[in-house]
Amino acid sequence: MPITTDELAAARTAWGDGLIAISKAFEDGGIDAARSVAEGVLDAAYGYNLGPVLFKPTMASGDQTFRPTRHGALAYFVGHDAEFPLDGGFGIKGWREMASETSASFVEGDVAMWMGKVILTDSQGNITQVDKSFGYKKDADGVLRIVLHHSSLPYQPPA
Repeated sequence: MPITTDELAAARTAWGDGLIAISKAFEDGGIDAARSVAEGVLDAAYGYNLGPVLFKPTMASGDQTFRPTRHGALAYFVGHDAEFPLDGGFGIKGWREMASETSASFVEGDVAMWMGKVILTDSQGNITQVDKSFGYKKDADGVLRIVLHHSSLPYQPPA
């Protein structure tokens, strides 16, 4: 069955709920708890079981800008990995809310693309907005899997 806009919205909500769960696990149980939750989030939301995921995190650079492996994504979300020394753990920043604003989406059968803004609020009420593009593939079990995740901070033109 073709992917629906409701499924796209649910997938974004699940991604945001997962990010918040990682943050709360870190606060309640430390890095081991956060890593365990993050592994579950990755396995539930991303398509690493289908092949490489085209993942470009917001705050990644150099030779580690792109994260096509589950290991690279896990390091990005929780940090604390000697193989990815610049990762501070985007998922352990105290996130409490996630909202999204759709710019556009494209659906063709069991593949869909979504682009828009994701607005994250931390435990102190600070807001971080990121520009996101998600690509999804519906797997054999009918689960929407993220196979492309590109994230960047909004461009700030010089004054």
